[in-house]
Amino acid sequence: MTQNPNHGTIGKSPKMASITAVAKQAGVSIATVSRIMNGIVNKSSPATQQRVRAAVEELGYRPVSHGQSLRRGESRVVSIHAVNLANPTMAAIAASAETALRAAGYTMVLCDTHDQPDLQDTTLLDMRAHLVRGYVLLGTIDSAQLSHFRNHREALLYVNRRPQGSTSTPDDFVGIDNKAAGAAVAAYFQKRGQRHCGLIHGALHSPATSDRVDGYSDTLSAIGQGLKPHHIFAGQGLNHLQIGYDGINHLLQNGALPDALFCSSDLIAYGAHRRLSELGIQIPRDIVLMGFDDNPLNDWIAPWLNSVSVPYPKFGQAIVKGLEAIWNQGDRRAQILPFNIVERA
Repeated sequence: MTQNPNHGTIGKSPKMASITAVAKQAGVSIATVSRIMNGIVNKSSPATQQRVRAAVEELGYRPVSHGQSLRRGESRVVSIHAVNLANPTMAAIAASAETALRAAGYTMVLCDTHDQPDLQDTTLLDMRAHLVRGYVLLGTIDSAQLSHFRNHREALLYVNRRPQGSTSTPDDFVGIDNKAAGAAVAAYFQKRGQRHCGLIHGALHSPATSDRVDGYSDTLSAIGQGLKPHHIFAGQGLNHLQIGYDGINHLLQNGALPDALFCSSDLIAYGAHRRLSELGIQIPRDIVLMGFDDNPLNDWIAPWLNSVSVPYPKFGQAIVKGLEAIWNQGDRRAQILPFNIVERA
């Protein structure tokens, strides 16, 4: 088999440098290396510390986290369990979380559950086997292991979507008030003078989606402009682009299009826009579209889209704060972040 002088046998992972190799290169004992790596420096001279750190850097040595975790009863690893990383908003929250966790001295592992309970259970169990310190649930779905983790008071932080079945927002939550945001969309359409409002939304098993839909429809009903059944399309699955596209076809098959249309995500609005463009229907002249999330792509590719803006860059710090409150048994209160409507069209 071919050899590489720096990395051993090709086709095999390079062997990780050992603490023994670091001690030999620095000319000290293994115990001295261990103390310095753990921040105990009062028993060694600055010159010794410098030699050890130089050897660590040159050899690429990293302490074995499992051993440290077992000794301390904790680790510095946090797992993020996202329901759909194909959605740009999920990626935006994950990026914000990684930056904030790294700044606080933690390492992030990212999992995609694809909104499937069995896969969510698998990722939770896998991460527990790796001794992660906390689990950030970037969207959840009811599952056996999630219930088990909750009952055993694991460090669970819910982000963007409160748990299914909960009647109120839990203390360990980071996100916006989705029901209030849906109500704000209805009020916006009323202020613009739109009188025929429609709705295209994703699966209602997501509490975030159901809250948006409830806030929107309840507010329209309260002002005497309740949604007509033929102006509503409920899609299923994770492909929000297709839901938006199919939603326009459904609305057309059941009568005239509304003059204002709320899509429960920006991706649904993209799909709706694609179909409307094919039909020669102009935005916003013929119909006003409102999305949700205001993901970072909008300023570049969707100047026609109004959207509910969610402050994704602020999620990271809120996630770190929420996790540390759980770990330290501190002030565990839901962190409700602000939202606003961005008007482009």
